[in-house]
Amino acid sequence: MFEGVDKRADAPAVDSAAEPAAERRRSGFSGAVDWRLAARTGAALVPPGPRTSRYSAEQVVGELADASVRAEGPVREVSGLLDDQPVPSARVVDRPGWISAAADSMSQLTGTGAESTDKGLLSGKPAGVQAGAMLAFLSTAILGQYDPFTGPDGTLLLVAPNIMAVERALGVAPADFRFWVCLHEVTHRVQFSSAPWLADYMRANVETLGEAGDEPLADMLGRLVEEVRDRRRGGADDPNSRGVVGLLRATQAPPQREALDRLLMLGTLLEGHADHVMDAVGPAVIPTVEHIRAAFDQRRKRPTNPLQRILRALLGVDAKVAQYVRGKAFVDAVVERVGMAQFNTVWTNAETLPRPAEIEDPQRWVARVLG
Repeated sequence: MFEGVDKRADAPAVDSAAEPAAERRRSGFSGAVDWRLAARTGAALVPPGPRTSRYSAEQVVGELADASVRAEGPVREVSGLLDDQPVPSARVVDRPGWISAAADSMSQLTGTGAESTDKGLLSGKPAGVQAGAMLAFLSTAILGQYDPFTGPDGTLLLVAPNIMAVERALGVAPADFRFWVCLHEVTHRVQFSSAPWLADYMRANVETLGEAGDEPLADMLGRLVEEVRDRRRGGADDPNSRGVVGLLRATQAPPQREALDRLLMLGTLLEGHADHVMDAVGPAVIPTVEHIRAAFDQRRKRPTNPLQRILRALLGVDAKVAQYVRGKAFVDAVVERVGMAQFNTVWTNAETLPRPAEIEDPQRWVARVLG
């Protein structure tokens, strides 16, 4: 019953399966993925959301749109960011709507264009089909997402059927859970709006990842073999060196590996800060927040079937969960020591972002950045 849902807080519903914009700037990823085809493929493969009546579907859409606006005030107050800027509306979408938006965002971030030409076995349309299949899987798990690369104020997406599915599975108060999700996602919007340089920083690192080089295949394989040997010796203590992400890092030349590390560290900070803010705001505005947090954390630890475990590893879902935990521990520790106002120095520029070693040792960041 969620089909066709795509609603802003202050606008009528529109077609959720709208295709990505046709033309984007070019980058080292040019020709890699046909994102228009990815969006169509993902929409064709995605399983339906939970069964519900039209009345209930419309109710959750309206409540999420309202909650995304109400969440902005508490988030700004606790975070100390964005006191005097207008509150933009959110988009409440179904799963195909998220797939379309994600494909559009990726085409803008990578500069590949919505359509691209076939250049090699894993480029253009074949890669578009593969990307669509991955988007279909991810679209069943995403609750919300802030996209800084579309629209003048970015785009805050809330995936209504997934939020309803999780609140049912957890047995939590629907209104409280919906507001709780909005607190996290609105924090991401505030982060990027308060530090506009973040979007360009992300884009620059993605461009570095996409730069094609003439490095011999033997060199890449050599690094991969060394990584495997290191793991057998008990190495790879850094979470970013584990699993598929670690193997990807192992095959990359130093510039690409460093760019990936910078993106991973930024993601850890953004997710950890959002979790910190939502927990700091929660007790004052959400009566059942303790029950929600306990149930949600237990859900993250719950085992999945073998196929889901493989897909989660391949798509980096488990690495994403680790980002929440490590990032929140970093933010909690820094805010406890120096306060939120001093912590907000982190948003100044790329040099004030935490480095890999500082995530695990927050005092090192405090000493380096705050003196």
